[in-house]
Amino acid sequence: MTIRDFFTVHPRAAIAFSGGVDSTFLLYAAKEAGADAAAIYVRSQFQPAFEYEDAVKMAERIGVQMRVIGVDALADERVRANPADRCYFCKINIMGAIRRAAAEDGYNLICDGTNASDDVSDRPGFKALQEFGIRSPLRECGLTKARIRELAKKAGLSVWNKPSYACLATRIPAGEVITEDKLRTTEAAETALFGMGFRDFRVRMRGGAALVQVTAAQHKEAVIREKEIEAAIGRLYTSVTIDDHTR
Repeated sequence: MTIRDFFTVHPRAAIAFSGGVDSTFLLYAAKEAGADAAAIYVRSQFQPAFEYEDAVKMAERIGVQMRVIGVDALADERVRANPADRCYFCKINIMGAIRRAAAEDGYNLICDGTNASDDVSDRPGFKALQEFGIRSPLRECGLTKARIRELAKKAGLSVWNKPSYACLATRIPAGEVITEDKLRTTEAAETALFGMGFRDFRVRMRGGAALVQVTAAQHKEAVIREKEIEAAIGRLYTSVTIDDHTR
């Protein structure tokens, strides 16, 4: 089955939209197939500002009006406590909000951007998707991350080479309580590194310290610019370390 076939069979769907390459291509493919597709974006403390901005731009590029709904991620103690399966509880809250919004607009089918490369056996959030009956057309059609990037590039979608992005909560070790301050500190630090030209990295919290993880291709530059990195984000942490292991 092709992605066009999917939306021919299911011509009306709400898309859980993040502005990343997967959900952007999914929304684009639905629109190209002639489907009535709605983009629903969830804003919470776990998403940085640039993710929202990217989503707005891509929805406009595709020509679909994006509905934005707010979710207080930290209102749920199960999420705030940050257990190993935090993502499951967070996804329940997010998908519950999306399902309510979709129903208000008359959409019964909800799709997300999980693809054929995702290891769902190690993703608690995927369990929540199954429980809510969320469909994953990219995965069902066998589209891998690499193939999606190829197709997105061919379609002229600027996010085709955007690095995969995990929410801000993943920077805080499991078992450590998540707070607004920790999330904002992480966002400020990563925004600073983006401004320095780094891509596809994480600034993880280790107590009050920062552990900067970059890809192998950027590791040498990060080490050379370590003092510059410390100057940029050192005020936010007790210390800053460039991880010896690449992402």
